[in-house]
Amino acid sequence: MQMKLKIIADEAKNMYNLRLGFIKIMKKKEILVLEDLLGSNKKIASEIRKELTQKGILTINFMSSPGAGKTTLLERIAEHMRPQYHMAVIEGDIETERDAERIRAKGIPAWQIVTGGACHLEAKMIGKLFPKIPPDLDFLFIENVGNLVCPASYDLGENIRCVLLSVPEGDDKPKKYPKAFTTSDCLILTKSDLLSVVPFDSERAQKEALEINPKLTVFMTSSLKDLGIKELVRFFITSRQLFLDKNA
Repeated sequence: MQMKLKIIADEAKNMYNLRLGFIKIMKKKEILVLEDLLGSNKKIASEIRKELTQKGILTINFMSSPGAGKTTLLERIAEHMRPQYHMAVIEGDIETERDAERIRAKGIPAWQIVTGGACHLEAKMIGKLFPKIPPDLDFLFIENVGNLVCPASYDLGENIRCVLLSVPEGDDKPKKYPKAFTTSDCLILTKSDLLSVVPFDSERAQKEALEINPKLTVFMTSSLKDLGIKELVRFFITSRQLFLDKNA
C-alpha cells in the first residue's frame, strides 16, 4: 500500500514539474514573440520616419483614452493652420469612419484605419497608407486608438508623440498609466473649460507627469472655447522649422 502511494505521489510530482516546465516555456515563447513583434514594428517605424523626413513632413502621434477630445482638437488645429500649412490626418478606431468624416468635413485629407478589435495602431498599418499620403504635406497627424496602455509600446514613425489628458478623466492618470507619459514629448490637458465644475487638480496632474518625464512640454487647452490652441499650433510650427533645419 505504501509502495502504491509512493508511485502515485511520484507521478503527481512529475506531472507538476512537467506542467511547470511547460508554463515556463510558454512564457518564454510569449516574450520572444512580443520582442519579435516590437522589433519588426520598430524597423518599419524607422523606415516610415526616414521617408516622411525626406519629404519634410513632421509627423505627430496623438494618444489618449477614449473621449479625451483628440478629434475635436484636430478640428481646431486644422482651423488655425490653414491655409498657410498643409496637414492630413490618419484616424485609428476599432470600428466606423466617424472621426475621419469629421476631419474631411474641415477640408482636410483623412484616412481611417479600422482595427477591427486591436487596441492600438502599428507601423505596418501606417505604411500601407503611404501611396495615399500627398508629398507636399507640412504635417501628418495620427490619431491613435483610444487607449492609454497599448499604443505607448508602438512607434509609428512619428517625430512628436503627444498624450492627451482630459479634465473629466481625473488628475491621477500620469502615475497610473506611466508609459503613455514617459514615452511622450508633449502633454496636452484638454477640456479645461470644465475645471470650474469638475474636481481636477491641474497642478497635481502636471507635477506628477513631470516627475516621471521632466522633458514633457505641457499645454492647457479647451477646444470648445478655443483656449490654448494657438500656443499648441505655434509649438508644432516651431518644431517643424527646427526639424527642417536639422535635416536640411
